[in-house]
Amino acid sequence: MQSGKKTVKPTGTDWERVKRESADDAAIHFTTGSEPYDPNDAVAVAAYWAGATIKKGRGRPAVAIKRPTLNMRVDAEVLEAFKATGPGWQTRINQLLAAAVKRGLVKS
Repeated sequence: MQSGKKTVKPTGTDWERVKRESADDAAIHFTTGSEPYDPNDAVAVAAYWAGATIKKGRGRPAVAIKRPTLNMRVDAEVLEAFKATGPGWQTRINQLLAAAVKRGLVKS
């Protein structure tokens, strides 16, 4: 979730050059022999991509035991305290709850 703040870190991109080249419809620079096709030649581009196939990645690795999704309400201070611990805060909540069950603090 974004905070709505604009970034002030410079990108290093020469945006004026980008605007100028896109406005002029300038040719794309390429090196013959080191690239699969001339990006300025519409026929070559179409021929190259005509044989393209889309490969689906494997996605997230499968887990042995899928944990169910839970929606619960907690005090704002509790949520902020866990989120402040950084990535993995939901896993830490699960670990604390599992430890409470193991100690007998929660009746099954």
